[in-house]
Amino acid sequence: MNKKKLSILLAVLIPGFLFSVIQTSQNKSADIIATWLNEEGTAKVRIFKAKNKKYYGKIVWLKEPNRNGKPKMDDENPDKAKRKTPIMGMQILKGFSYDAGDKDWSGGTIYDPKTGKTYSCTITKKGDKAIKVRGYIGISLIGKTTVWTKQ
Repeated sequence: MNKKKLSILLAVLIPGFLFSVIQTSQNKSADIIATWLNEEGTAKVRIFKAKNKKYYGKIVWLKEPNRNGKPKMDDENPDKAKRKTPIMGMQILKGFSYDAGDKDWSGGTIYDPKTGKTYSCTITKKGDKAIKVRGYIGISLIGKTTVWTKQ
């Protein structure tokens, strides 16, 4: 094959290949968009992609949404002004980006309304029906991982 034909062939094939790689990465990043049941079975969190291209998650269902006949509030929040915020509808996952190299979502935080604490967090797919959610302080080695199932 002469150089001219090879150049034309590469000019045609390479953009298509690169587009395919980019599309695959974008499709993988969207794998997290769904509603997930936490490991304890007490809450469902809907993960979505925001306009800023980052991923967030909010509580859309609670097994026990009320306490003493009233909606559960964020009683443990260290910010006293936020203690009257209902847990239902609360955004607990914030600011995740997909890392194609590590095949996870990182750079975000998770808020635990049971303790009022916010942790650094990474999320990793575990098959088609589950994700591993790892909250930690400082380095990822010191933390806790839970498995959420797709609903």
